[in-house]
Amino acid sequence: MTAPIIELCFPHTWIAEILSARPLILPQRSFVYPQAAEEVERGALEILIRPAGDGAQPFLATCALGFRDPSAPTGLWSCPNPEEICAVSGGYAYLIDTTAPERFTMLPLRPVMQIKPVLEANLLFFAGHHSILAWGRDGLAWQSGKLSDEGVTITGVEGDTLRGMGWEMRTDRETPFALDLKTGQVATG
Repeated sequence: MTAPIIELCFPHTWIAEILSARPLILPQRSFVYPQAAEEVERGALEILIRPAGDGAQPFLATCALGFRDPSAPTGLWSCPNPEEICAVSGGYAYLIDTTAPERFTMLPLRPVMQIKPVLEANLLFFAGHHSILAWGRDGLAWQSGKLSDEGVTITGVEGDTLRGMGWEMRTDRETPFALDLKTGQVATG
């Protein structure tokens, strides 16, 4: 497994530390994501999170590992909502409310293969094998339709357009796509 990525470009109200192992003595508050995971500790991403605010207690977030493949990302990202943290463990993405850690969203893209924050749009983008999902201050902003038969790559943002490439089985080649940043619909031009 490759070293975890830490990308904190959105303003955030919490402090987080990726732990090398599960602590022998657990903090008073600890949460497992997702709650119904079997053998969650094996390869899980362990994060000690300190929320902002007087009297806010730190908590341990144990995020189940998705895939051991080094191409599936692992790490922490700040989110458009300053109280949320995005933890990705082997391509499984968890968006956790640090003020109420029992509230979380596990993204339906499994695995997430690329995460791209776009500050100008106040969106955090997740690329899976077939589509892209945009996460905003209030949660899910949009999810695109199918962009590829196997493998989506975000190549950049130009104005109000998200650009990328997707592999097309019929032609056996990478084909470009453009999405409207606000809607996720295919953009013209």
